Amino acid sequence: MFIEGNLPNSRKRGWIEVISGSMFSGKTEELIRRLRRAEIARQKVEIFKPGIDLRYSATEVVSHDDKSIRSTTVDHSATILLLSGDVDVVGIDEAQFFDPGLIDVCNQLANMGILQFE
Repeated sequence: MFIEGNLPNSRKRGWIEVISGSMFSGKTEELIRRLRRAEIARQKVEIFKPGIDLRYSATEVVSHDDKSIRSTTVDHSATILLLSGDVDVVGIDEAQFFDPGLIDVCNQLANMGILQFE
């Protein structure tokens, strides 16, 4: 979960972690848990959710067991790149509701050295 950017002659690189499972299996709860751990580690964290997902809150990602974390609602995946310039970890909830450009966005973030959870 930590980025090894201090190695000699190495390029800072992030990676992508996908949390998958069936409905009500705890995916969002696990996303929130991992992002909280990154915050405890004093990493700069930003969480995004699709504009179409307003089920529980417009300003938070909320799990079915009422755990929540502050988030930014965006309508297009490219906006994630614009808002992720100064962060270490990006969390993306409900990735299936984003446009197909999300794959390229995630790859670009990883190449910039940013860790992502989906």
